[in-house]
Amino acid sequence: MRRGKSRCTLDKRIFWAVEFFHAWVYVWEGGRPRLTFLYGMRESSTMDKVKYGVIGLGFFGEVHAEVLSSMPDVDLVAVSTRRPSRLKEVADRFGVPKRYTNYRELLKDPEVEAVSIVTHVDSHREVALEALRRGKHVLLEKPMADTVEGCDAILEELKSSKGIFMVGHICRFDPRVSLAKQAIDEGRIGKVVSMHATRNLPKNLTAQPRVLGSISPLMGDGIHDIDIMLWMSKAKAETVYAQNVRVRDLKYPDIGWAMYRFDNDAVGVIEVVWFLPENTPYTIDARMEIIGTEGAIYIDASNPGITINDGEGLHKPDTIYWPTVHGMRIGALRTELSYFVRCVKEGRKPEVITPEESREAVRVICAAEESAATGKVVHL
Repeated sequence: MRRGKSRCTLDKRIFWAVEFFHAWVYVWEGGRPRLTFLYGMRESSTMDKVKYGVIGLGFFGEVHAEVLSSMPDVDLVAVSTRRPSRLKEVADRFGVPKRYTNYRELLKDPEVEAVSIVTHVDSHREVALEALRRGKHVLLEKPMADTVEGCDAILEELKSSKGIFMVGHICRFDPRVSLAKQAIDEGRIGKVVSMHATRNLPKNLTAQPRVLGSISPLMGDGIHDIDIMLWMSKAKAETVYAQNVRVRDLKYPDIGWAMYRFDNDAVGVIEVVWFLPENTPYTIDARMEIIGTEGAIYIDASNPGITINDGEGLHKPDTIYWPTVHGMRIGALRTELSYFVRCVKEGRKPEVITPEESREAVRVICAAEESAATGKVVHL
């Protein structure tokens, strides 16, 4: 028993060391940037736990549930999905007492204070509006909605809602991206003049119905990078020219490229290829190059810092977004959820990402989709 206790203590120390590494992110207060402590040891707060529910139990909804169920300041009390077998599977795994096949019933539950909405993008507007009208605090996975009109409907509802609302743009909680933003705001590379982003996935992952059957490459992944570009440059997109390429007979194209011109005279290119070879060693090839008048920044999110060569080939497992270490999910998603919960507990609006910024990301991606469909330059 004593040996087991010692091992457990060691594991906890290692875990908190990893948590501490991911605990900082760049935010703004009073118009000034600062690094802020988001979570880690502060998760052991003695304050009342936030009663939480998760709506949507696909892959990412389950990851949300897993992270939330391990957070000391959260009590995961309810989950919802339309599939009874899936509902039982996830709820049993994380010991969730309340289970709903109708998300509206979950939102009627007075015990539930906050929710993660992790459903298909075409239902984001409907579910978010219902949650806000029920007085819930809402973490809505990106994109905010599948249309600008959907985003505007949510923004309108927020005017009368008392709930805390945030869209889950996880890349803003990636320490590499946050440090790049800090360097730019410190003037270390001068004025931003060019940005290029790559966010490519293997074709065996994107062939699944839940991927190319539900969202396009530009809206699904390109929105990460246009959001980062807008955030980094503090500029507005003025024009966009985009092209799609269809390789397989699926609902959406396999490839999307978009070139933007911003109102500060910078240009930005977004490349999203959901057709990498199946033996690609990493789950996602994500890189960004930011060129300034006095320097440059290179973000390589495709290199996790570890390569495993086994009988099936090379593998580069995730070490940043939601890796499992000593049986617990850590990384950027945990940072994001911890930040949101902290905002809920303190009763303050999130600053790392605002609803208006989330809406702008959807607007400029929708313009790229229009350009790809018409073959013309679109003026925003």
